[in-house]
Amino acid sequence: MELLAEYGHVFIALACVFGLFMAWGIGANDVANAMGTSVGSKAITIKQAVLIAIVFEFAGAFLAGGEVTATIRKGIIDPSILADTPELLVFGMLASLLAAGTWLMIASIRGWPVSTTHSIVGAIVGFAAVGIGSEAVAWGKVGTIAASWVVSPMLAGSIAFVLYKSVQHWIHDTANPFEQSKKVVPIYIFLVGFVISMVTLVKGLKHIGLNLDFQQSVWLSIISGIIITIIGIFFVNRVNADPETNDEVHLANVEKVFIVLMIFTACAMAFAHGSNDVANAIGPVAAIYSVVSHGGEIAAKAAVPVWILLIGGVGIIVGLVTYGHKVIATVGTGITVLTPSRGFAATLAAATTVVVASGTGLPISTTHTLVGAILGVGLAVGRESLNYRQVGAIFMSWLVTLPAGAALSILFFFIFKAIWG
Repeated sequence: MELLAEYGHVFIALACVFGLFMAWGIGANDVANAMGTSVGSKAITIKQAVLIAIVFEFAGAFLAGGEVTATIRKGIIDPSILADTPELLVFGMLASLLAAGTWLMIASIRGWPVSTTHSIVGAIVGFAAVGIGSEAVAWGKVGTIAASWVVSPMLAGSIAFVLYKSVQHWIHDTANPFEQSKKVVPIYIFLVGFVISMVTLVKGLKHIGLNLDFQQSVWLSIISGIIITIIGIFFVNRVNADPETNDEVHLANVEKVFIVLMIFTACAMAFAHGSNDVANAIGPVAAIYSVVSHGGEIAAKAAVPVWILLIGGVGIIVGLVTYGHKVIATVGTGITVLTPSRGFAATLAAATTVVVASGTGLPISTTHTLVGAILGVGLAVGRESLNYRQVGAIFMSWLVTLPAGAALSILFFFIFKAIWG
């Protein structure tokens, strides 16, 4: 307790710096999951992707990031074990932030699309199990989170499969695909607007004082979806078809319409990613701030201050601008060949999965979710369209991430303990 009273301001300052570093890593590596399909399908350029992500990643992190943050902060470690030694929690969370940020920096330099959720959860479990004792880890909660890493890509893949099959059935296989796409695409645009609005209003805005009941949220989301659809229809109607009439040109004309839709889904995925993955950076920061500001008391629940959400949002944006373009340029082309219509199905499926997880407080991996969605689209197109070698390499990078985060966290934990212990 005396240690926290004497060095509390130092610990909070370090938490802010390390949290910013971790958020930078999310922006540098993981934002490719939000933008990769859009760039890979050539719906938008890398510069356009960066501009979209700057706005919507920050909005998601700031407006809807509070719900998941609570799960990362209080769900993995049993607070009662550390009641008499709160400084160990502070050391561990500092170590986890620095470890996960370091691993993300290494992965980004190497061009590996790894999971930020894997990184931080592995780091927290590593320091807690080795530095404190295995009884400090809430293994049941860890098991639930680990199960979500399997469930989320399967769910996203299933949604993407159904979505792309609907595109094939309602648009590609019709007599006049271009005209049909102009009729059907507004429905997809409404779906994007409604899903994002609904989850944001139901779960995401409580920490800024806006509490709506379910019925109010439904009506506001419908209105939001309609407004977004009207905007979308305006742009869709501006798309002109090539006068040629062979099959290839027909499909090219349809993809022009889906480029408009991809811009909306890119915005949705960026918002969803920001709302879910900001917790990986600011969860440990919130834990450190809570312990220090309460004089060493490890509270079961604590509000996340707005300035901590700002740290996460700013860090993600800086990482995206300085390094994100390198991973964005490669993620969208490695698994399967994406067109705007395929990219739409993958992105909307991933966004739906992520925002639902954010609303329920479950910290899933955006990397797993999007890869699962792209695999779902690839299966809908045909198994031969998938690059199995690339998929295998991605799976291997996922396996390495957990032990890497844990090992670095254990190292940093004992360094901090030696300095202040």
